[in-house]
Amino acid sequence: MLMRTDPFRELDRLAQQVLGTAARPAAMPMDAWREGQEFVVAFDLPGVALDSVDLNVERNVLTVKAERPEPAGKDTELIASERPRGVFSRQLILGDTLDTDNVKATYDAGVLILRIPVAERAKPRKIEIETKGKKQEISA
Repeated sequence: MLMRTDPFRELDRLAQQVLGTAARPAAMPMDAWREGQEFVVAFDLPGVALDSVDLNVERNVLTVKAERPEPAGKDTELIASERPRGVFSRQLILGDTLDTDNVKATYDAGVLILRIPVAERAKPRKIEIETKGKKQEISA
């Protein structure tokens, strides 16, 4: 029987693109989670100097750029070269419920951690309902 596509091959190809392989690892792996009233994103950037990291937010798009230079000089012969080098970039589209004006970033041991607060307008609040002669609060 002739198969036009191999679903397992496609799954392997997709996994290699997202997760990387030993020879070509993902350039900027990340984790993201919510912690109380903050959205936290952590990027792995081993071997990247802080002054080569560029972080900006335009509208609701967060962009992280970093550069890992060549470790070898002109007279150096590389025996193995598996670590990615050059300029890496990653973009995240942030929801309207996040306060992009108050993003805080820390960089320690090759990990860039961003803390993005949840916007005040996205937090639950009480709405007051008026009736004749009485006021009552209802949670929203």
